[in-house]
Order: sequence, then C-alpha cells, then structure tokens
Amino acid sequence: MGSIRLLVAETDPATRTLIRQAASEEGFALDEAVDGITAIKLFRRNEYPLILLNMSLPELDGRNVLIQMRKLSDVPIFILCDHATDELCMAGYGLGADDVIRKPFFAPELMARIKVFLHRSGSMQPSPERRVSFKGLYIDTFSHSVYVDEQPVLLTPKEYALLAFLSQNPNRAFPRSILLDEVWGSDFFGSERTVDTHVKSLRSSIKPYDQYLVTVWGYGYKFEA
Repeated sequence: MGSIRLLVAETDPATRTLIRQAASEEGFALDEAVDGITAIKLFRRNEYPLILLNMSLPELDGRNVLIQMRKLSDVPIFILCDHATDELCMAGYGLGADDVIRKPFFAPELMARIKVFLHRSGSMQPSPERRVSFKGLYIDTFSHSVYVDEQPVLLTPKEYALLAFLSQNPNRAFPRSILLDEVWGSDFFGSERTVDTHVKSLRSSIKPYDQYLVTVWGYGYKFEA
C-alpha cells in the first residue's frame, strides 16, 4: 500500500494535518493543494486512486475543479464540507462526486471509507502509471490528452498514438515500417513518409519539448528521455 498516493485539496491546515497523519498510519502518501489551480496541476501530473476535495477552494472553486477532473477521469472523489457549504457539497453528487464527508469527521472512519473504495477499484494493488511525464510534457494515457507546461495540446488521433507509442518505449529506435504497423495498422497502404509528416507536426505541437523526438538517420525515430 505504500505506493498509493492520495490527493487532498483543502484550505484548512488542521484538516490537512489530520488527513495526512491518518493516511500515513495506513501507509498512504499524500499530495496537498490549498487552492483549485494547484489541485488541477497536481491532478494532471500524477495518477491518484482517490481524491479528497473541498468545494470552497480559492482561485478555482471545488465545483469547477470537480467538473474538470470528471472530464478526464472517473477517479473516486470525496467532497469535504461543513454545515456552511452543505448545499454546495450535496450538489457535488450531481457533478460526479462519490461521497460527502462532513466536518468534523472521525479520521479512522474516513480511512475505512477510503479503503473500501480502493478495494472496489482494485487500487490497493499497484496500478500501471497513467501519466507519462518528461519535464513539462505530460501524456495522459487514459484520456489520450497531452499537456505542454500545463496547457492542453490538440493532436490528431494518429499524432497522439505515435507520441504515446514512442514515449512508452523510450530510447528505443523504431524503423518507419514498424511505426506504421503499430500506429496505422498492418493494413495501411500509404507511404512511409506519412510517419515523417506526423513527426514534423508533433514536434511543432509539443515545443519546446520537441527535442524528445529524435531522428535516427537512415532508420526511423525514437523518443529520447
């Protein structure tokens, strides 16, 4: 369980401390965000099996954070709320939240509820990495999304598939014929120069990280990490 890392987006330091201590006792690591913008950044950079989210976050409120997260993932999300925000918290169910935790809460009970969701989702066992990251280049293999310095990049399906394949096999050179088979399929009858065209477009789209896509002269391409 030591490999499990949760995300808590909460403004109150005492609540974060309580959750941090309880999570540590269960062998969970914890990333912490004190505002909505930071929560989204951490979410894009890492894979979390469960998220704890306060709906009254500054910068970007919990409602919009929840909406953005749900566009990309079905990760379990628990809403943290007190009586002052009950109505807003209950609205979270309609936006895709999985549970509502009212303050003050009993930390062992919270951990027990978290473990129930982790068991149901299979997350109590280490899972494959969802996000492949190289400095400011992030590739989300679940949502097929790519981010450059936190900004989404629009790629065609083939451009994404080519980038994903090369980045998941770093430092290994592939001839154009293999890339065509892996990305376009064995029944593709076009020219191998199709690969060159897509690599050129990819390099333009992921600048300033285009140096990762390396030409192996007389052979093909590789993703040099």
